[in-house]
Amino acid sequence: MLRIRTALAGLAVALLAAVTAAGPSAAITGGEPDGNDHPNVGLILFYDSTGRYRCTATLISPTVLLTAAHCTSGVVGKVLVDFDTVISETGPNPYPEATDPAAGYTPEQIAAIGELSGTAYTHPDYSDFTDLKNWNDVGVVVLDQPVAGITPATLAPQDYLNQFVPKILNKTAFDVVGYGTEVRQAESGPQKPTPMSYPLIRRQTSVIGQKLTPQILQGNGNEKDNRAGGGTCFGDSGGPVFHNGLVVGVTSYGYTDNCRYIDGYQRVDIAGVQSWVGSFL
Repeated sequence: MLRIRTALAGLAVALLAAVTAAGPSAAITGGEPDGNDHPNVGLILFYDSTGRYRCTATLISPTVLLTAAHCTSGVVGKVLVDFDTVISETGPNPYPEATDPAAGYTPEQIAAIGELSGTAYTHPDYSDFTDLKNWNDVGVVVLDQPVAGITPATLAPQDYLNQFVPKILNKTAFDVVGYGTEVRQAESGPQKPTPMSYPLIRRQTSVIGQKLTPQILQGNGNEKDNRAGGGTCFGDSGGPVFHNGLVVGVTSYGYTDNCRYIDGYQRVDIAGVQSWVGSFL
């Protein structure tokens, strides 16, 4: 079950959070295993009223992770945070269900399995994808205890992306990182690229800038373009978009159910996002 929203002009936008309620769910399409290249990018696991989901988030201070609003809105209980680069190569999902799914995870249950816990907060102007001018698909997870031994990522300065006029944007590669579903040829059934549940690992790839709006950076991950390495997929939601090592956006949505071609990234270099995120730092 994927969270699907309808945006402008009847366009179906697939939110890239991955469901784990009925068993292990589904990484970035194409790309390559991240290894220890981005140790400040973690997996987050949480409950809302419809089940258990996973997303990706980036440590931007010892206590704050940046992610997407659709990964924080409606969360019940605590958020589980894991910075391991390999979660499971072949399954099963290693995380226990909440004792009471309706109440979500407790800090005690998360601590008992050796992971970090935090509280989710959602941008107050998040429009739930109903208004492109006020998308604000950004949230944070504030940890109960600070992280030691991991250097936080750095947010790009305000209006950083404005330098990329169309002719420059369309030649610029952005790096994306996440724990989403890998898309590859199915071993049985219809022989077509299919999101796969495993391996559940942190993965990185690149996309080429395609369009920039006051809220959104769109990128093209089409692997037929040798400048790109693949796009983002379910579970990559909230994961970072980097340029020159700076976080310029978070993964928000995709246009196709096989996670190919155009993806949308919420800008985090805009004033409304920077002032809100800054209030937690």
